Amino acid sequence: MKANYYSVIFSNERSQLEDSKYHEFSNQMLTLVQHAEGFLGMESYRENSGRGVTISYWETLEAIQKWKENTQHRLAQEYGKAVAYSQFTTRICEVLRAYIFNKKENKQ
Repeated sequence: MKANYYSVIFSNERSQLEDSKYHEFSNQMLTLVQHAEGFLGMESYRENSGRGVTISYWETLEAIQKWKENTQHRLAQEYGKAVAYSQFTTRICEVLRAYIFNKKENKQ
């Protein structure tokens, strides 16, 4: 990825770990976001305790705003606030530099 793009860091704690509706929303959002204008990629991690982080990457701030306002995404956000999360923090950051090391690709 080239520099000068944006990341959205979504740190959260799940209210309950076994929630089929959460997984349904999560899978729908994953499919939907992959077709969103300006979406570059995503990585996500979750601990056994329920704490997790999802980082998504975007070309522009406008693309992030458009995704935030997506009707289906708004429904998922409301479900997250009402049921799925006990707390969360969203941070939007500009990526000025990115360095990548991949041992497999750097073999000589």
